[in-house]
Amino acid sequence: MTSEEFIGYVKTEQEPLRRFLLALCCGNAADADDLAQEALVRAYVASDSFRGAAKFRTWLFRIAYNCYIDSRRKSRPEQDSIEGREALAVPSEDATDASFRYQQLYQALDRLPEKEKAAIALFYFEDRSIKEIASILQIPSGTVKYHLSVGRNHLKEYIRL
Repeated sequence: MTSEEFIGYVKTEQEPLRRFLLALCCGNAADADDLAQEALVRAYVASDSFRGAAKFRTWLFRIAYNCYIDSRRKSRPEQDSIEGREALAVPSEDATDASFRYQQLYQALDRLPEKEKAAIALFYFEDRSIKEIASILQIPSGTVKYHLSVGRNHLKEYIRL
């Protein structure tokens, strides 16, 4: 893959990739941006190995998901707790009411296991097919359906007012 081809693919997938990572990071834009940057660097370095066996976006999202999982493994438990995320609770100088619109959803997503969270984010936020989600998460399609079902039930329980 040439640099120009890579840049063309990235231009179309950059915003969906960031939205996906923003959902996985439960609204923490700084973490999502860092992970997106890391994923794009890893993808660029590995772009010569991309053979087109999967769609570029599936390949890129898989790299991004691996970056996310790697970052979770490295983080300390207190950083992963809702209480430790000032970015969700304290508004920045230019924050508006819109910045907190999805706070309850992000807090509920944060309580989900990683595979459920990823499946929910890909299916509902990025409108990816079950087959593509299975490829990104490297799990069978039936397992994706299970994670979606259980994840929806968990979200209903966590968001219950």
